[in-house]
Amino acid sequence: MNVVFHIDELAKWSETASNVKNLLKEPVEVKIVVLVNGGAIKGYLAPENKSFISTAEITFHACNNAMRANKIEAAQLPQNVEVVPAGVLDLIELQAKGYAYIKP
Repeated sequence: MNVVFHIDELAKWSETASNVKNLLKEPVEVKIVVLVNGGAIKGYLAPENKSFISTAEITFHACNNAMRANKIEAAQLPQNVEVVPAGVLDLIELQAKGYAYIKP
């Protein structure tokens, strides 16, 4: 099972982390991507999200357009975060590959 969680509001980081952690407790094999764009991109820099971002079972994507709009450089992001050119395009591509879309 493949799923993409979409965060585009800074306030949704905590809820998303909770949703993802609950999913990881289930006895199913799941591939999880967390795509972050819009103002939520600032959440990659927030200390309170560090533990969640370091979860090995999750792939994190950052929208380059949102980074540019919020003056965030790739070097500021945690090392395990993959920068994608456009968050919307990333969501389309992931869904085309069969990823379920979740927006907390």
